Amino acid sequence: MDSFSSLIRTASHEQHAAVRTSPFMSDLLGGRLGVAAYARYTEQLWFVYEALETTAGRLTADPVAGPFIRPELFRLPALERDLAHLRGPSWRAGLSALPATRAYADRVRECAERWPGGYVAHHYTRYLGDLSGGQIIRDTAERTWGFARMGDGVRFYVFERIANPAAFKRGYRELLDGIAVDDLERQRVVAECERAFTLNTAVFRALGEEFRRSA
Repeated sequence: MDSFSSLIRTASHEQHAAVRTSPFMSDLLGGRLGVAAYARYTEQLWFVYEALETTAGRLTADPVAGPFIRPELFRLPALERDLAHLRGPSWRAGLSALPATRAYADRVRECAERWPGGYVAHHYTRYLGDLSGGQIIRDTAERTWGFARMGDGVRFYVFERIANPAAFKRGYRELLDGIAVDDLERQRVVAECERAFTLNTAVFRALGEEFRRSA
């Protein structure tokens, strides 16, 4: 019988590939978009992580979601430092979420408030993605726009408090395998992982429409 973490990975495999190969991400990683597109993408991430991390405190004692609340993963401070670098000290005044981003963040917040298993689904899709494919984005950004290696502009992708990302990911998957829910709830969590990828893809689609003329 497959482990729960394997089931999640298998179920979301096609959608994960769709995210990686979306026109916006392909253009961004291919150097066909300017730094403004990268900054706009970073801005959208802020709304999603604001929803994930400002609600985390209420879940620390929850038997399902609590074990996943790891401060060493938190990205908001790094995102805000990146945005200050990309947009200047008044970056907050210009923040604006795309409708697709708002829908994504609202769903994260809804899960945090009403459904810990759903929150875990969003937590998994975001943070394990950052620790894996996110490093490709960091490397591309450094080469394309001249950011200092692991410095301002790409700090979102630098997990300074995680010395061994591979070991951390193994531990995270072990937590998933031992999640305190029954089989039916596991199926619901898998479905929410798929929904998370769908919401993320919608953000990429909206960004692609916004920047298609500059590609």
